[in-house]
Amino acid sequence: MVNLLIGQKGSGKTQRMIEKANEVVKGCDGNVFFIKKSHRDTYSLSFNVRVICMDDYESICSPEKFVGFIFGMTSADHDIEAIFIDGICKYSGINMENLPCIIKNLNAAAEACNIDFYVSLSATEEEVAGIENVNIIA
Repeated sequence: MVNLLIGQKGSGKTQRMIEKANEVVKGCDGNVFFIKKSHRDTYSLSFNVRVICMDDYESICSPEKFVGFIFGMTSADHDIEAIFIDGICKYSGINMENLPCIIKNLNAAAEACNIDFYVSLSATEEEVAGIENVNIIA
């Protein structure tokens, strides 16, 4: 399932994602990943959460490559229980126009691999109303 955490910029979405990741990793037997733009503020994540900083992967420069990166992760590690993607529109040309397609692909990975995705996005409920098959957390 894809959980979409929305709110205006500066509303505390990243902190809420960090808290949720720390909570999820305490109660699971598998792996939890947290994807973020940079190395900033990684100290508040549990040591057991695997952090991926997209600044380290400059060659992932399109939405298609980002989705491929996610599918690569899920195919290489069958113990992933949750993937957190902080500020998804900061990566690889992902925007509100192509976001529904990205979410569709994340849902496919979630269903095939039994993974929960938590994705944060600076947006309003009206802006994401057309995105199907997501659990919106405002």
